[in-house]
Amino acid sequence: MNKETVLFEEGAHKCVMFSLEDEEQEENSLSVNQFLIVQGDSAVLIDPGSGAIFTELYDAVARHIDPRKIKYIFFSHQDPDVAGAIAEWSVATSAQLVISGLWSRFMSHYGLTDSSRIIALPDHGGRVPFKDGFIQFIPAHFLHSPGNFSLYDSRSKILFSGDIGAAILSPQNLNKRVDDFESHRPFLESFHRRYMASNVFCRAWVREVRRYEVDTIAPQHGSLFRGGNAAAFLEWFENVEGGAEHIDGLYLPNVE
Repeated sequence: MNKETVLFEEGAHKCVMFSLEDEEQEENSLSVNQFLIVQGDSAVLIDPGSGAIFTELYDAVARHIDPRKIKYIFFSHQDPDVAGAIAEWSVATSAQLVISGLWSRFMSHYGLTDSSRIIALPDHGGRVPFKDGFIQFIPAHFLHSPGNFSLYDSRSKILFSGDIGAAILSPQNLNKRVDDFESHRPFLESFHRRYMASNVFCRAWVREVRRYEVDTIAPQHGSLFRGGNAAAFLEWFENVEGGAEHIDGLYLPNVE
């Protein structure tokens, strides 16, 4: 499998997907994607993952831009496969570290010693100018983390969706592209039913996403949704029933 894919390139603007795994744990883990947005002499790194892949990802990023020129490192939520290497990246770069304010105080448990580097996102998210475009932090709370965001890049029209859109064991994960949504859908269902908190939050996220022109949805796990498949995913996700709707199945029935 190609571990590096250019998703968008136009002029000085480029988006790259890396698919780097901890090879010792590869058989026991979800496939993981990391992303880089480059605009001229500046960059945003998205969900860089754990310490196990830090060196490999650093070297991969360096093929596109000097890592010391990364302006922001965005963590969609607090999980170790997203933020586990926050301390290493804080030492290797001068980037600002962007994460939900709900999790900023927990990052010391990953070894981060300089909390002044953190931009703590408010619940409603926000917009940051990025060269001649912008990046938008879109609330994705309780999908699955209670403090969770997606990132939208206005130039490429790519939505980096974090765990939303993750697939388990789909054959279409091998080429990192969803060719047919209906054949991919069964591999989405169990993950989203268990990890998404409630349909209320699914609908709120889709409603917010539809404010933007989205050509590609790029999840942290699994495969890319492009064009019609992206639209099909949003229509499906809008009706996903999560933990709240399946709560009775998570507990043993009362026994008198």
